[in-house]
Amino acid sequence: MNPATPLNIERCWNFIGIEGDRSCPQLATYTHCRNCPVYSTAGRYLLERSIPEDYRHQWTELLAKSRTDENSQISHALRTTQMTVVIFRLQREWLALSAQIFKEISPPSVVHTLPHRSNQILRGLVSIRGELRLCISLSDLLNLETADTAVQTLSPVVYSRMVVLEKADKTWVFGVDELYGVHRFHRDELQDPPKSLTQTYTKGLFHWQPAVSQMERSHSVSYLDDELLFTTLARKVL
Repeated sequence: MNPATPLNIERCWNFIGIEGDRSCPQLATYTHCRNCPVYSTAGRYLLERSIPEDYRHQWTELLAKSRTDENSQISHALRTTQMTVVIFRLQREWLALSAQIFKEISPPSVVHTLPHRSNQILRGLVSIRGELRLCISLSDLLNLETADTAVQTLSPVVYSRMVVLEKADKTWVFGVDELYGVHRFHRDELQDPPKSLTQTYTKGLFHWQPAVSQMERSHSVSYLDDELLFTTLARKVL
């Protein structure tokens, strides 16, 4: 057997050795190529060989390209990532909040006012599964106009609900006039809200058409900023 050289370093075991046709006479002695001195010598040669002059440059370019491609893929994924929200109606407005902050949805409960504390935003306390929670009026916080005429609904029979939101150990309860449920849309469908709207808490708008409903056309839904919402409630109520 010839010693390992750049010419035969990948030929011995790949062609006549354990990975080849196994015709190497040394297999009877060493059983496997990894036990053969030629294999060990080849390994030392690979570890001790000189680094090519452009080795670092080639790997720098390769890693830089890989990182650029990875960042591009991440950026594309963020633009096309599906967002999961819960859609509900207050007065005439269809609104949405991230589904991650919804803890519970329950039937309407009696709201107990707090002496010298209750106001238009803070309605009082409400019992949710035996636990007292602060109940607010999201309509008053968002300055939504009261609907004095008929509102187009999803179905002929509408049931109001109370929703429980939880984020960063803060919990708030508020009533909704109508609840659609979970909806998914792509992030790139989100549009900037018109400046004419009083949408301080709105991240953007998206168009939504329920699969089965009394609605004949799509509606714009305001996607609310839950971070700003919770921060404002903590400042104005607590």
